[in-house]
Amino acid sequence: MLKGFHVPLFDLVMALSSAVDLVTPQVGNHHKRVAYIAHAMGGEMGLTNKEQKDLLLAGALHDIGALSLKERLDTLQFEIKSPHIHAETSYLLLKNFEPFADMAYLGRFHHVPWNEGEGVEFRGNPVPIGSHILHLADRIEVLIDKNKSILGQTEGIAARIFENSRKFAPNVLEAFKGLVNKEYFWLDTVSGGLDTTIRMRARIDDTVLDMEDLFKITEVFSQVIDFRSPFTATHSSGVAAISEALAGMMGLSELECRKIRLAGYLHDLGKLAVPTEILEKPDKLTEEEFNIMRSHTFYTYRILEPLDALDEINTWASFHHERLDGNGYPFHLGARDLPIGSRIMAVADVFTAITENRPYREGMPPEQALKLLKQFADNSALDVHIVSLMTRNFDVANQMRIDAQKEATAKYQEFSKGMILK
Repeated sequence: MLKGFHVPLFDLVMALSSAVDLVTPQVGNHHKRVAYIAHAMGGEMGLTNKEQKDLLLAGALHDIGALSLKERLDTLQFEIKSPHIHAETSYLLLKNFEPFADMAYLGRFHHVPWNEGEGVEFRGNPVPIGSHILHLADRIEVLIDKNKSILGQTEGIAARIFENSRKFAPNVLEAFKGLVNKEYFWLDTVSGGLDTTIRMRARIDDTVLDMEDLFKITEVFSQVIDFRSPFTATHSSGVAAISEALAGMMGLSELECRKIRLAGYLHDLGKLAVPTEILEKPDKLTEEEFNIMRSHTFYTYRILEPLDALDEINTWASFHHERLDGNGYPFHLGARDLPIGSRIMAVADVFTAITENRPYREGMPPEQALKLLKQFADNSALDVHIVSLMTRNFDVANQMRIDAQKEATAKYQEFSKGMILK
């Protein structure tokens, strides 16, 4: 365990869950509510602590594969057309991180009806009982009207569920029957303090991640962020690589170099609040769309803010659109307030972004990109010393970016192939 790092897995999962639900207010806290409901039913069924923990984690991330605004809104319909695509996408994003492997499999089948899967198998794959619990928990949550008092809705929700009883596993329905008349269950479900409620009820013995595990999970985060569009599929990998290279050239410690790479993976976390329809728009953004885009660094900061161990990483990641002259966003910090890590991140982000293809333009040749960086530095947007360092060591830094993005491209291609259901 690297000294100075104590990052609970649970807190990282809650952060990612919050980020995914930012795409529209209509899905606010959907993941956490499903996690709570599933965990409560697992408790009623007498599942082991390990099984209940996997249910909680699976519920917290079950829809991260719904990559567009339309897909997210579709998941809120009680009857969903083609529900298994986003579930398979979620599974592909999560399965390779070992602590997520079991819960990724649960989420993979969370839309398999009991009568369609015959309870035990779906398309040649065994369906665990945890998937059936998630299925019912998910359908209960989407029936809740967030604009009305919850206790006045419980009978109607229960009636709708029991009208469709053939879709749900009988023993899971029995668990729901044990909760449906308990007010605390419903009040907890819609509580504003759901993070605390989940933690206390689940009694999670936090898995603490070391640096190696942090790299693995932040890479998962970056894929959830970037794989939403082929135009951004390797962006965070490129930013992370250039940031680490520049940090090393500036004489930062090995620990600081590793931390800035983590910041590179996380810097666009708030872009999960930006619909892919905006990310992939081939035309100029409207003022409203541009304002949505500009909000992403604010959300990155707020999502990571509760994680004390990542405080410095959060600062470096979230301030990459601030400017030395104070005219950046969202906090309008100036040179006095911007640490070296944030300045490095800004240069790495601009260079990587302008050399990548976008729906509305081709990527710039490296030489032209360096000229643009110099213009930004001359206008007090970027740190002139870091831009100069980048220019002097261009071949080394750029090659690290190219290598990192080639590796990310291979992973994206493998991911894209897997999205086609067999």
